[in-house]
Amino acid sequence: MKCPFCATLDSKVVDSRPANDGTSIRRRRECLKCHNRFTTYETIEVLPMIVIKKNGIRQAFDRSKLMTSMLKACEKRSVSLSLLEKAADDIEKELQNELGGEVSSKQIGELVMEKLKDLDEVAYVRFASVYRQFKDINTFMDELNKLLDNKK
Repeated sequence: MKCPFCATLDSKVVDSRPANDGTSIRRRRECLKCHNRFTTYETIEVLPMIVIKKNGIRQAFDRSKLMTSMLKACEKRSVSLSLLEKAADDIEKELQNELGGEVSSKQIGELVMEKLKDLDEVAYVRFASVYRQFKDINTFMDELNKLLDNKK
């Protein structure tokens, strides 16, 4: 690791500890030449995910879009931001782990609905109405009936 003070490449690790909920490691280093100490962080390199939209266009996965859609669905509901962040983390991890580099927007939508169903049923129906493009009250009622049948 290059020393930020004297640019020497030789340093030793003085202390290491987990950081950011275990997603990175914080290391205190000491330069072997000038003896100044500095901090570095080591994180896992995550490969970029590509989302294939309904119209076939490919674009980079954007976590903020995921959060925005869930926040809209949960507007004026008692779902905490921390629960939505956890749901977004879970969705992103599942996409990274199981689906590889490319994922369809349909797969993302299904995962969001799955998470929202557990968090808040009203938010789930709101998201489903936009995601599944309900055309009329009958399709809306069909989704509500499925939700009620699953509760029995």
